[in-house]
Amino acid sequence: MADGKPLDDILVIALEHAVAAPFATARLADAGARVIKIERAEGDFARHYDRVAHGESAYFVWNNRGKESVVLDIKDAEDAALLHRMIARADVFVQNLAPGATARGGFGSAELRRRHPRLVTCDITGYGDEGPYRDMKAYDMLVQGESGLTSVTGPAGEPGRVGVSVCDIAAGLNAYGAILEALLQRQRTGAGQAVSVSLFAGMADWMTVPLLHFDYGGTEPPHTGLRHPSIAPYEVHATADGGRIVVGIQNEREWARFADQILGHPEWADSGPFRSNVDRVANRDALEREIDAAFARHGREEMAEKLRAAAIAFGYANTLVGLSGHPALDRCTVGSPTGPVSFPAPPARHDGVVTAPGPIPALGEHTDAIRREFAE
Repeated sequence: MADGKPLDDILVIALEHAVAAPFATARLADAGARVIKIERAEGDFARHYDRVAHGESAYFVWNNRGKESVVLDIKDAEDAALLHRMIARADVFVQNLAPGATARGGFGSAELRRRHPRLVTCDITGYGDEGPYRDMKAYDMLVQGESGLTSVTGPAGEPGRVGVSVCDIAAGLNAYGAILEALLQRQRTGAGQAVSVSLFAGMADWMTVPLLHFDYGGTEPPHTGLRHPSIAPYEVHATADGGRIVVGIQNEREWARFADQILGHPEWADSGPFRSNVDRVANRDALEREIDAAFARHGREEMAEKLRAAAIAFGYANTLVGLSGHPALDRCTVGSPTGPVSFPAPPARHDGVVTAPGPIPALGEHTDAIRREFAE
């Protein structure tokens, strides 16, 4: 829409909790959709993960901006009838309750699609709707383990968790994209779709490269910490003042410049144990000792300037101190029940503009208004 947001006329009803589904519906809200979040009397349990943002949970603030909060008990006949009236006017219904829970309550996707052919439904599960894992609990770190992600993460000899909820995020992104695709298809056909995504399928997709190495090459990528398993040099190195810089060489032209201008050995581009990427990976320990020695002669900023002059790709290995004050970090500020919260702005720009998300709802803040709006 020229004078609004792309989803300004879309109503989303979300029977959701935790991260994956709220992540998807928060992006729909950012795009202009009206998102009504259904919560239990005690609230989405992500409200209580922490109290870090002056009393608000970091997870809840991140994934519930711009929504309306309604407290309903879907086992109560009157509340269930209200929810059915809301869904009858909705464009999208999203849920990530335990497998079978919505169907038992009368809100399964098949039944809703039968009653409302234009409705787009989205079910987010841990391991899919069928199979032996259907009823398994699927918290993020559990799926990191089941998908093999922890086997390619962490320092040598030790599996590690990726430090953010990547399985939830992947599922949320997949749900968001699939919902948008279904809405586009509905424009052509007039019919909605039943969309389903799982945390495991999303992470299995992200694990395609190491899986292909195993299936077709018979090898498993080793634990390499902060270094790339199949490209060298592509790892972190310490400078004289304790700084840490990640260097990435992607082709032989870059390697020639790095060998000459950073390591002082131009002959290594054409001969010796580091001539090609395959050779460098095979002799990585020796190569890293050479790079460590070169970096140890300079402070972080001096080394960064040498890398810039040689047109070598690099990045600082920042802590959260570096992220918080990063010059590329765009922030937005949203209201919450306990005060304004600043966090990273939505990553997409439209015509160069990032629109600030809406406020974080208090638990049940919109219940009375919604009951009046959707009264019989």
